[in-house]
Amino acid sequence: MHQGEATYYDFADGSGNCGFPPTPDDLMVGAMNHTDYAGSAVCGACVRLTGPNGTIDIRVVDQCPECPEGDIDLSPAAFSQIAALSAGRVPITWQYVPCEVQGPVVYHFKDGSNPWWTAVQMRNHRNAIARFEFKQDDGTWKQVARVDYNYFVEDSGMGPGPYSFRVTDVYGHVVEDSGIGFVENGDVAGASQFPACD
Repeated sequence: MHQGEATYYDFADGSGNCGFPPTPDDLMVGAMNHTDYAGSAVCGACVRLTGPNGTIDIRVVDQCPECPEGDIDLSPAAFSQIAALSAGRVPITWQYVPCEVQGPVVYHFKDGSNPWWTAVQMRNHRNAIARFEFKQDDGTWKQVARVDYNYFVEDSGMGPGPYSFRVTDVYGHVVEDSGIGFVENGDVAGASQFPACD
């Protein structure tokens, strides 16, 4: 269980440092403090947060660089469910929980990706992502480093595809997909989803 304070930021729209698109129909989102953001490791993870007036679940979509460890900067919609907006800053406790997602994980190829420089982002995942790998031509798996804007970037490229990906969540669950075709600045759904794990 983490402890800190919650604030809110007016321009919260679901986008931010994590590189996700805006989600105007889902504004239960927040920006994680720099320490707990951990170089984008918590992007897409969900947090159950309790404040003075209630408990909510939010999705991490951004970073709050100036926030102390333990603090979360919320959307006004989220903050208003745990305290009056006029309070501005309130004490909170929070913990990570599985996200209530529907369907399989989604692989998003960054704009500018190609066979010689390939960047993949994980979307629609139930739990935080710990490891991303792709299968090389010789049949071995290669782990891909994650950058602070929430993409797994292979600087020498992953080839033209189709790809085989292996993704591990923070609980050690593994999703493996093959036949993933390349779509620049596009999404490709996998075949399965991580199990719920508290």
